[in-house]
Amino acid sequence: MSLRLRAAVTVGRAARALSRATGRGGGNVVGGHLALAIEPRALELLARGHPSVVVSGTNGKTTTTRMLLRAAELLGPAVCNTDGANLPRGLVSVLMDRDLDPRARLVAEVDERWVPSVIGDCRPGLVVLLNLSRDQLDRMEEVRTTAARWRDGLSASAAASTVVVANADDPIVAAAVPEDRTVVWVGAGLRWRDDAAACPWCASRIAWDDSWRCSGCGRARPALDWWLEGDELAGRDGTRTRLTPAVPGRHNLANAAMAVAAAVRLGVATDAAAAAVATVEEVAGRYQAAWGPGHGGRVYLAKNPAGWTETLDVLDEERRPVVLAFNANGPDGRDPSWLYDVAFERLAGRRVTVTGERAADLAVRLRYAGVDHDVIVPLAAALERGRAQDADVVASYTAFGQVRKALARA
Repeated sequence: MSLRLRAAVTVGRAARALSRATGRGGGNVVGGHLALAIEPRALELLARGHPSVVVSGTNGKTTTTRMLLRAAELLGPAVCNTDGANLPRGLVSVLMDRDLDPRARLVAEVDERWVPSVIGDCRPGLVVLLNLSRDQLDRMEEVRTTAARWRDGLSASAAASTVVVANADDPIVAAAVPEDRTVVWVGAGLRWRDDAAACPWCASRIAWDDSWRCSGCGRARPALDWWLEGDELAGRDGTRTRLTPAVPGRHNLANAAMAVAAAVRLGVATDAAAAAVATVEEVAGRYQAAWGPGHGGRVYLAKNPAGWTETLDVLDEERRPVVLAFNANGPDGRDPSWLYDVAFERLAGRRVTVTGERAADLAVRLRYAGVDHDVIVPLAAALERGRAQDADVVASYTAFGQVRKALARA
C-alpha cells in the first residue's frame, strides 16, 4: 500500500469513526469522500484482489444486492455496501474496513450514473442490470443516455471476461448490453413500460404481449436463460425452482429471480441460492413492520413512477389505510411533476393521510385523482394517525429516512 493510499485510508477511517461516535450517521459517505480526496484512485487500488459483482438499475438494486450477498456468502467471505451508499465513496468505505478479509468478494450496489466508472475501477466478473426508467428528473440523465453510458462502460471494460446478467424484458437494458459480452438473459418482467414505449435502436413503436418486439427494426426480446412462471424460476436446462422471498410484491419475485440467476453464474447451486435469497426480510428499513409486533402495516420506499406502480400493487392486496410522506429534496429530485404519471386513483375509497415537506404537491395530485385525504404536515402527528389505523407508510427517498428515525424514536 502506497503512502498516499495509507494516508487516505487512515483519514477515511478516522472520519467514519468520528461520524459514528457523534451520532451523525454511519460515516461511510464522509469516510469514503475524504479517502478519495486524498487518493483519487482509492477504489481501483483497494478493489485489487477482490472478485467483484456490480448490481445496478433504477429500481430494486438495494434489495437485489442484499439477496445476492446472502447467496454469495455460501461461496466464502463477501462484503457489501448494505447501507445503500452506492457511489464510489461508499464502496471505498467498505473496502477500507480494518477487518476486511483479503479474499472477500465485493457485492456492490451501484448508482446508475456511476456504473461505467465502477466497472473501470473494480473490473467485476459479473454485472447485474435490472431496469431503467425515469428517476430524479432534474439530476439524472434521460434513460437512453444512461443505457448508452452502460454500453460504453461495458465495451471499454478491461475485464473482457465480464459476464452480464440482464433483464431481457426491458428493451432499454437489452440495448445497453454490447453484443460481444457473455449474457445471462432473465425474463424478470417489466411492470412499468412507459419509458420503453419506443425502440432504443430505431425509435419505432415497441409492441408488447408476453414479450416485446420493435415494429420497425424487428429487434425482439433475447432468448431467455431464466424466466419467471408464477413464483417459479424456470431455467433453459429444464430446472424449476420455487422462489419464496420474505419481502412482498411481484417486483421482489423479479429481484429474487435476478439474484438467483446471478448467484448460479457465480457457482451457487440453484436451490441453495433460492433458499439464501428467501432469508432477506427487510432491506435498510424497506418493508419493515411499521408499528411493532401484533400490528399490521409496513414501511415502503417509492421514489419514481415505476416504484410507485409496484408499491400500489402491493398496497392493493390488503387495502389498508395509508400514510404518504413526500419530499422533493436533492436526493428525491426537485421536480415533482412525475406524480401525474402515477395512478393514484387506485387509492380511492381508502383512508389516506398525506405528510412531508411537499405534502401540498401530493395533495393536489390526489385531489385530481379523486382520492379523499387528510393533510397532516408534522410527521410525528401523521405517523400517530397511521399507528392508530395500522396503516401502511409509503415515503419518498428523503422522507423515508425521516420516517425511519421517527418510528425508531416512537
